[in-house]
Amino acid sequence: MKKFTIRFSIIVLILATSCTAADINRVLQSTGQGGLTQTEVSAGLKEALIQGISKGADQASMVDGFFKNELIKILLPEDARRVESTLRQVGLGAEVDRALLAINRGAEMAAKEAKPIFISAIRQLTIQDAFSILRGEPDAATQFLRRTTENQLIDLFQPRIQESLNEVGATKYYGDIASTYNAIPLTNRKIDPDLNTYVTDRAIDGLFKLIAEEELNIRKDPVSRTTALMRRVFGTQD
Repeated sequence: MKKFTIRFSIIVLILATSCTAADINRVLQSTGQGGLTQTEVSAGLKEALIQGISKGADQASMVDGFFKNELIKILLPEDARRVESTLRQVGLGAEVDRALLAINRGAEMAAKEAKPIFISAIRQLTIQDAFSILRGEPDAATQFLRRTTENQLIDLFQPRIQESLNEVGATKYYGDIASTYNAIPLTNRKIDPDLNTYVTDRAIDGLFKLIAEEELNIRKDPVSRTTALMRRVFGTQD
């Protein structure tokens, strides 16, 4: 890792001094990178990002992609979790379970909409971004995507999440629970029946967690590098 960091520190320094592609090639060759060019490094990283995004979104959008994955499973909103035992004591246990399942089903249905937004962000990746990500933290690419796509994802997801929650009955199930609980005399804490913002935020968090996992796999495990270019580019980290 130290050798890798030194190599790419040299490359970034060259980029900062506006040297030519031929100059960078000579440095890459001198550090044992087999003549990798700026374009190849950028393209290899983009391939890896698209692979991570595709796997993450596909996994999340499967049946039980959220519900049976403890890493990203969406729990009840916090105000409902605080009074969950009371809900079950007053005979709403089955409704709570049904709402919980429906919430995760809604997120699974919406997850497939994320892929085009991520890919659009990847296409805007500059060569400087690529080198910075490649030599960065294990989740540097995921962090970059979050910075550049989160607002777009929220805008996309909120209406899609609402449609999905309505379609699977989550809006009704959770609304019924909130109404029933809120009507109980002497309850000091009320449940907010609005799920949209909460589920949107949790769904986006889940997608980024899956993408970060795949990014780490590609960085650490040569088997996860499914193209020759990815193997050359990420081989510099081994």
